[in-house]
Amino acid sequence: MHIQLVRHATLRVAYKGRTLLVDPMLSLAGELPATVNTPNQRPNPGVELPMPAEEVLGGVDAILITHTHTDHLDEAAVKQLPKHLPIFCQPPDREKLQNHGFEQVIVVESEYVWEGIQLYRTGGRHGTGEIGEKMGPVSGFVLQAEGEPTLYLAGDTIWCEEVEHALKSHRPDVIVPFAGAAHFLVGDPITMTKEDIVQLAQAAPGSQVFVAHMEVWNHCLLSRDELREHLTNNHLSERVQVPQDGEKIEYKR
Repeated sequence: MHIQLVRHATLRVAYKGRTLLVDPMLSLAGELPATVNTPNQRPNPGVELPMPAEEVLGGVDAILITHTHTDHLDEAAVKQLPKHLPIFCQPPDREKLQNHGFEQVIVVESEYVWEGIQLYRTGGRHGTGEIGEKMGPVSGFVLQAEGEPTLYLAGDTIWCEEVEHALKSHRPDVIVPFAGAAHFLVGDPITMTKEDIVQLAQAAPGSQVFVAHMEVWNHCLLSRDELREHLTNNHLSERVQVPQDGEKIEYKR
């Protein structure tokens, strides 16, 4: 298995001979407005794709959407994604994806088998309190296959009971948390903070961690350098990778 961080939450995952594209967001830098009621009001995304969109889409066998917020599925991606490919999603997103013209929308209620890959859907919390409620439902996904590491894509969630349950239930070899400590002008963060990443790594001492969702969207203010420093201080820098956009890491079982 290898994982390539394209940008933000967009990943190319090579798994069991298939390539899955996760949460595609293909807009040009500055093409989208800033998220409202956030500290940093610069346009989104903050950086360009590290490769042409054609290369991002090349050889993709299926698409996986953790949820349909714009930074995980934007209009540019909807226009460019092949509509015939299988697209896996959580139940609330079925109708929206069908309305976008996707022909094979596959809802993962709890688990689903595709091309020898077992997919499990996991829970999460996209923030706390009223803000968390307004952010709507989000999901993570676990991939398992013979001869491959078990991969847990946590999705847009903070550290919470649902994440802890997923770690205990699936014992992943590799975890991809979405970090950035995204937040609004009020309330708590809605994605993982540096403290959440440490707690996640400490709760899964046998897992490698590949951190995504950083330095692209305007309200994700946790930087890679700050996270790396915090990981070093907690003796986790060798087990927790903080890749650059475009970087690819291979994992073996």
